[in-house]
Amino acid sequence: MPGIDECLLEVMRLPGARGAAVVDWTSGLALGTIGDSPGGDHEATAAETAEVARMAAEQPVFAQSQPQDLSAPPGPAVEDVIVTTPPGYHILRFVETDFDSSVFLHLWLDRAEGNLALARIRLGEIAERLVLA
Repeated sequence: MPGIDECLLEVMRLPGARGAAVVDWTSGLALGTIGDSPGGDHEATAAETAEVARMAAEQPVFAQSQPQDLSAPPGPAVEDVIVTTPPGYHILRFVETDFDSSVFLHLWLDRAEGNLALARIRLGEIAERLVLA
């Protein structure tokens, strides 16, 4: 199972990927970064995207409803957050772990070159395989 660096390299192979990071949304720290960062500062971007992730994750309105199969464990309340801007997309994909995870993958995707639907699907697949040690 791939670690942070391997996952970030895989994320950057997505068409239109400008930059990516693995961020802890409780501290706002980047655990790993690659490529460009909006504004040129990966640490500032990590802190700012962590604020968005925290707002989404902590809102009761986004809490998952009761699963149909009561024996199945509930999934994460929020899977991802997508923010669109004129030049691109920011996808924050929460990483589900066995412990109380507060980590997400942030992908900055060029709007003209990227495919939002494909990137969202692939980011979810990468997040499922990410191993945090």
